Amino acid sequence: MVPRPNPPLPPAWADRLLRLVCPAELQEELLGDLHEQFEEQVARLGQVTARRLYSWEVIRFCRPYFIRRQFRTRTVITNAYSSPECRRADRTGGPVRTTSFLSPLMLGSNLKIALRNLWKHKMFSFINVMGLSVGMTSCCLIALYVHFELTYDAFHQKADRIYRLATDLKTESETIHYDISSWAYAPNLKQDFPEVEDFVRISTKGRIVRKGDLKFQEDKTVFADSSFFSVFDFKLLKGDPRTALAEPMSVVLPKKTVQKYFGNADPMGQTLLLGDDGVPAKITGVMEDIPENSQIKGDLFISMISYTNYFNKGIENEWGDFGAISFLLLKPGANPDAFAKKFPQFLESHAGNMMREYKLGITMVMEPLREVYLYSKRPAEESGSMTNVTVFSVIGLFILLIACINFINLTTARSVDRAKEVGVRKAIGAAKWVLARQFIGESVLLCLVAFFFAVLLSAVLIPGFNSLAGKTISPGLGNNLPFVGGMFFAALAIGCLAGTYPALVLSSFEPVTVLKGRFMANAKGVFVRKGLVIVQFAISITLIIATIVIYSQVNFMRTRDLGFSKDQMLVIKAQTGSKRTVFDAAISGLSGVKSTAASSSVPGGRNQQAASSLENNSGEMQAGNLDVYRVDFDFIPLYGLKVVAGRPFSRNFPADSSQSLMINEAMAKVLGYSRPQAAIGKRFDQWGRKGTIVGVLKDFHFKSLQETIKPLTFRVIDWWNGDLLSVNIDGRQVKETLEAIEAQWKQQNPDRPFDYYFMDEFFDRQYRSDERFQTLFLTFALLAIFISCLGLLGLASHTTVQRTKEIGVRKVLGASTGSIVGLLSKDFLKLVVLAFLIASPVAWYGMHRWLENFAYQTPIRWWVFASAAFLSVTVAFLTISFQSIRAALLNPVKSLRSE
Repeated sequence: MVPRPNPPLPPAWADRLLRLVCPAELQEELLGDLHEQFEEQVARLGQVTARRLYSWEVIRFCRPYFIRRQFRTRTVITNAYSSPECRRADRTGGPVRTTSFLSPLMLGSNLKIALRNLWKHKMFSFINVMGLSVGMTSCCLIALYVHFELTYDAFHQKADRIYRLATDLKTESETIHYDISSWAYAPNLKQDFPEVEDFVRISTKGRIVRKGDLKFQEDKTVFADSSFFSVFDFKLLKGDPRTALAEPMSVVLPKKTVQKYFGNADPMGQTLLLGDDGVPAKITGVMEDIPENSQIKGDLFISMISYTNYFNKGIENEWGDFGAISFLLLKPGANPDAFAKKFPQFLESHAGNMMREYKLGITMVMEPLREVYLYSKRPAEESGSMTNVTVFSVIGLFILLIACINFINLTTARSVDRAKEVGVRKAIGAAKWVLARQFIGESVLLCLVAFFFAVLLSAVLIPGFNSLAGKTISPGLGNNLPFVGGMFFAALAIGCLAGTYPALVLSSFEPVTVLKGRFMANAKGVFVRKGLVIVQFAISITLIIATIVIYSQVNFMRTRDLGFSKDQMLVIKAQTGSKRTVFDAAISGLSGVKSTAASSSVPGGRNQQAASSLENNSGEMQAGNLDVYRVDFDFIPLYGLKVVAGRPFSRNFPADSSQSLMINEAMAKVLGYSRPQAAIGKRFDQWGRKGTIVGVLKDFHFKSLQETIKPLTFRVIDWWNGDLLSVNIDGRQVKETLEAIEAQWKQQNPDRPFDYYFMDEFFDRQYRSDERFQTLFLTFALLAIFISCLGLLGLASHTTVQRTKEIGVRKVLGASTGSIVGLLSKDFLKLVVLAFLIASPVAWYGMHRWLENFAYQTPIRWWVFASAAFLSVTVAFLTISFQSIRAALLNPVKSLRSE
C-alpha cells in the first residue's frame, strides 16, 4: 500500500507571528479560516502562490490597533507560573502566553497573594515582623554606637598627620607609661626637625572663674598653644584662629559657656577674672561646642603663654617635668617611623645629663591621633575599648541572625500548610524558579514591613539609648539618614537571604505526592530547624553567661575592700595656706563633723609625681618618678589606713614635717625588702627633702581595680599646698551638717563657689564605663533572648496545631494534662540543653579573655553556668508551656473534629 503524501502546510513563521499579535479569543477562529482559504488556493493556484498569499494575509493583520490590543488584553492562562513544558508548547503551537514577573500586572498579583498569606497567618506574621523589627532596631542602635566610637577625632582634616607624643619612663624598678610628655619636648622638636610642621600642647587645670556676681569652679579649663585652631579643626565662630590664643590672658569660649556667663549678649572683648587672685582675661574668640566624639574637651580655652609666663613661669624649659599633653603635626609625606628613630639622639642632646643624674630611661612614643582613643593602653581622662566595640558589633549580628533564624524556622515549619497551594500551582504549570521567586518576594515584603517599624522604634529609643551609653551617640535619625538608607538595603538583603532557603524548600514539593495527601514533613528539614534552634539558644545562653560574669565583675569592683574608709567622707576643694587652716578649725567644731584632714590628693583622683631616690636593700639610692600624697597628720587615721611597720606621722615628732617619709608595701617590695620592717630608717631624697622612712602602710587601692597597686609615697603637707579637705561626717545628720559647712564656707570665702563631692561617689566614677557596658550588654542580651523565645513560641504553636488530633486521642485514652505538656515540651527542652553544652565552653573562653583586662578579677564559678542553665531551661519551658497547656486543656472532642 502506497502511503499518502503529507498535505501542504502554510509557513510556520506566519503562524507564529499571528499567535504573537492576535488576541487569544480570536486565534482559533482566525487560524481555521486562513487554513481553509490556504487549502483552496493550493488546489486552484498552486502551493507556491498559496504560501505567498497566506503570508501576505498574516502581515496585513499586523496593524498597530491589534498589536496594542493584544498586549493590553493578553490573557495569562498559567498566572505566570509557566513550566518548561508549557513554554515548549507555546513555541510549537500551544495557546500559552506568559507575562514578566516584573510587569505591573504580575507585581500586583504577587503582592495580593503575599498580603493575603500574611494576613491569614497573623500569629506567625506578627512573630516574624516583631523579631525582625527588634533585630533591625538593635542593629541600628549598635551601628550608631560603633560608628560613634570608630570616628573619634575623625572630624579633623589633618588627623592622619597628627600624633600624640607620649612618654615611657624607665626607672631601676619599673617602667611607667604616660600619656603626657615634658613641656620642652614639642617646641624643641619643631625647632630641630623639618618633619614637624607644627605642635600643640594642652593642659587641663581647675580654675575659679568669675564675672560680676557669677562664680564657677571650672574643672575643664584648658591651656592651649596658639596653633590650636590651625592644627585641629575646631570651628571658631568669632575671632581670628591665628591670633585667638596668641596673647597672654586670651580666652576662647565654647557656645555653651558663653550662654552660662553672658546669655545672648556678645562676649567678644569682655573680661573674665581667673583664679583666687582675679587675674583679668580677655575673650578673643567664640567656638562651636566641641563634638561629643573628641578626646579634647573643655569649657574654657586659655592661651598657653598665660600658663608658661604667669601661672607656672619657666615650665616650658623643664625637661624633667611631665605635665603637657603634646600633639605633633607632621608635614605631608613625612615618615613617622623614620622620624621616631631620631628621638634617642634628640633626648641625649637635650636631657642626657638629667637622665644620668636621676638614673632614668626616657622613651618618646608617637601615637596616631585616630588610634589613641580605642587602642592606647595609657591612662587618660577619656578612653574607649576596641574590645567593647567588637563585642557590641558581634552582639548586633547575633541578634539579627536570631531574627533571621526565626523567619527561616517558622516559614519551613509551615511548609505542610502551604503544600497543597504549591501542588496546585505546579499542577497547572508553575515552574520551581517562579514559585521560589514568589516566596522570596513575600520574604522581602515582610522585611520591609519590619524595616518600617524598626525605623519608628529607633527614632523613639535613641534618646534612651544616649542615656544608657552616657554620651550623645546621635541626636536623632534625622541626622543619620545614611543609617536609614543602610537599614533599608539591609532589609532587602535580609529578605532575599533569609527567604532563599524556605523558598527552595517550598518550591521543591512534588505535586503528585502533595495532591494525593501523602505529603509529610521532610526529615532533613526538621533536622535543619532543630539545628537552627540550637544555634539560637546557644547564642542566647552565651549572652546570659556573659551578662552574669560582667555583673559579677562590676559588683566585685564596687564591693571589694579597698583598704581605706570612704563612707560618709566629704571632700571639699578648699584653699591652701592659712585660709584652709581657719576654715578647717571653723567646721571642726560642728556637731555633725567627726574629724578632718588636708591633703593634695585623695583615692580615685590624680596624684602628683615626684622625682625621688630611696635606699634599696643593697644600700644604693634607687631613683624613680613616684606618686606622692602630701598629707597632714590626721589623714592616715581619718581614712583608716593601716600601718604595718614603723609609725604614722605625728605632731610629737617635729622632724616629720621636713625629714620623714612613709611608703606603701608595693614601694617596699620594689626596693627589694621582703619584710616591711626592713624599710624603716632607710634614706630618701624627694623634691628637696632628705631624711628617713618612718613607716610602711598596708597596700590600699588608690586607683581603679583595673590597675595593680603601684608604689606610693607620703610626706607631710607644706603650708602652701594641699587644697583638698576631707571631712568625716555623721551619717545621721548629713543634710544638716552639709548646710552648716556651706554656711561657714560662704562666710569665709564669699568669692568662691562651695565645691565638694562624696568620696564613695567620686571613687565609683572610675567604674562608670564598665557599668554602662554592663547595662548595654544586659539590654541587648535580653533582646536576643526575647527574639529567641518568640521563635520558640511560634514553633511550639505550630507543633501543637500539627499534633491536635494526637493530643485528642491521648486524652481520650486517659493521658493527663502534665503528661501531654511534658510530651510537647521535651523535644524543645532537649535542644535547649544541647545548646547549653555548646555555649558553656564558648562563653567561658570569651569571658576569661575579657577578664584579663582587669588587674583584680572575680573567678568564673560553677554557679554561673548552673544559673544560666536554669534560666534558659525555665524561660524555654515557660514559653513552650503557654501553648502546650492550652492544647492539653482543649476538649478532646474538638481536637478530634479539628482535622
